[in-house]
Amino acid sequence: MTKWFDTNYHFIVPELGPSTKFSYASHKAVSEYKEAKVLGIDTAPVLIGPVSYLLLSKPAKGVEKSFSLLSLLGSILPIYKEVVIELKAAGASWIQFDEPTLVKDLDAHELAAFASAYAELELALSGLNVLIETYFADIPAESYKTLTSLSGVTAYGFDLIRGAKTLDLIRSSFPSGKYLFAGVVDGRNIWADDLAASLSTLQSLEAVAGKDKLVVSTSCSLMHTAVDLVNEAKLDDEIKSWLAFAAQKVVEVNALAKALAGQKDEAYFAANVAALASRKSSPRVTNEEVQKVVAALKGSDHRRATNVSARLDAQQKKLNLAVLPTTTIGSFPQTMELRRVRREYKAKKISEEEYVSAIKEEISKVVKIQEELDIDVLVHGEPERNDMVEYFGEQLSGFAFTDNGWVQSYGSRCVKPPIIYGDVGRPNPMTVFWSKMAQSMTSRPMKGMLTGPATILNWSFVRNDQPRFETCYQIALAIKKEVEDLEAAGIQIDEAALREGLPLRKSEHAFYLDWAVHSFRITNCGVQDTTQIHTHMCYSNFNDIIHSIIDMDADVITIENSRSDEKLLSVFHEGVKYGAGIGPGVYDIHSPRIPTTEEIADRINKMLAVLDTNILWVNPDCGLKTRKYTEVKPALTNMVSATKLIRTQLASAK
Repeated sequence: MTKWFDTNYHFIVPELGPSTKFSYASHKAVSEYKEAKVLGIDTAPVLIGPVSYLLLSKPAKGVEKSFSLLSLLGSILPIYKEVVIELKAAGASWIQFDEPTLVKDLDAHELAAFASAYAELELALSGLNVLIETYFADIPAESYKTLTSLSGVTAYGFDLIRGAKTLDLIRSSFPSGKYLFAGVVDGRNIWADDLAASLSTLQSLEAVAGKDKLVVSTSCSLMHTAVDLVNEAKLDDEIKSWLAFAAQKVVEVNALAKALAGQKDEAYFAANVAALASRKSSPRVTNEEVQKVVAALKGSDHRRATNVSARLDAQQKKLNLAVLPTTTIGSFPQTMELRRVRREYKAKKISEEEYVSAIKEEISKVVKIQEELDIDVLVHGEPERNDMVEYFGEQLSGFAFTDNGWVQSYGSRCVKPPIIYGDVGRPNPMTVFWSKMAQSMTSRPMKGMLTGPATILNWSFVRNDQPRFETCYQIALAIKKEVEDLEAAGIQIDEAALREGLPLRKSEHAFYLDWAVHSFRITNCGVQDTTQIHTHMCYSNFNDIIHSIIDMDADVITIENSRSDEKLLSVFHEGVKYGAGIGPGVYDIHSPRIPTTEEIADRINKMLAVLDTNILWVNPDCGLKTRKYTEVKPALTNMVSATKLIRTQLASAK
């Protein structure tokens, strides 16, 4: 699985090769169209476009990395023809192809594939209205030119929220007689639309596309937002008035379409104006103290006073760790009993004393397990935490939470992102009580566990009334306060989602990485040299941002590696020098499979081929909360055994 562009939705990446044979296996698109039709609803079936399907795939294991995925275009198009013909026979009048890769940086060969694909499909598509949808970013000028020249296409859809510059391309040149699907209502966030501003944009586009060819739309699919505000009984009325979930966004789209047609609902538009004004003037949104501190950040690089090599020496003198230190990423299994305790405490069914006692017992169990396994640097297991973002958001100002604002992540798994509506501050310590308790249970180093600012930002619904980097700096300052209160043997600041916030266009990468990495450095720039700052990242594909990872200036980074077939190690084979501590994951925690000692030892040896012994750490790929203790204990036992085996081999080699 990997992230769908820069969203929190995942898809399974097709693995293809020269011998791949495509066949028409699932008739889901047709059967669902028919099911809706029986209910009296005529829908536009949506398919991932053939070129984006191939460009989002990867060469299968054993296939040369240089294999051209687009060479399979001729093999896959006959299947698309079969689907189209069956949809036509079922009565479909519109069909939508999502081709979101058009917003990325494509070369001439990739753009040519779109022209040849739709020329090949033209005959099969005849008699249908064909919409090509793009979303999540501005479409580059060359891609726009390719898109609007495609054969057999009736309509083009654009994200005019994240792709505001696309408006200039549309206004300068739009093919006559074609439909323009204008994505003016944000499909990725939860804020009420500025209806007056959207109506103004639509009116300007009417002059370009023609009144009968302009279609009001959301910027992308509504699967990336929550379902319906009606389900939120606990959100207060003021904040609720600022929001629009999927059901409300459909109402907004309809209201805009009616207003364009001369049937403006004045009361609805007036209520929207009032809600926007309320949000802008609400004292809950603005915290002058936070804004002053953020303004004072400018002009400083926020780096620690000494370099990482000197810090590691100071930390080793204090911590006296073995060569190839072992650790885990943070969380331990979240059992049914643990979830019950948290649920009952939240519902006030058990007292605070009973809750603290139960969590203390769980931390004690986790500490004891790690000591028995002989792990070097311990974690407290995070039994008090429901979610690595929500837990912190609940204790920071400027955050709101929903009861039912679930968004699909993959399959049946959903996440419930917090809502950042105002300036972010930290009224009180958030983790110090539990971290001190855990450290008191052992003489071994115990990591304090925090979530980093870019991850909190990227896994929340973020306010849209100021730049994202301003909000990220505010979160960074809140985490910095916690770090200063927590300072002890070591602190881990997880930036699991740093990579996924990367913009889709390469020209925008440097700006994002600059403020995201700077935010991380703000959190820990004031700690002593002897305080070891760890960070953790998951979701592979870090090779292209390795220099930004180095620039984070953490003392130790643990990073997902085994799940991505050790792709991370290739960057070190290519000569990148990394001087801080690094723990590429030695086994995949997303699988219940227990790796053998020999397997892990082999992985460690592969790492030692490209990394110095004195900087290598040994750890799993990620946190262990989704696993069972019956899987965790033997896997960690084998991890420690493999480490000891390699230590013995290194000692005898000396």
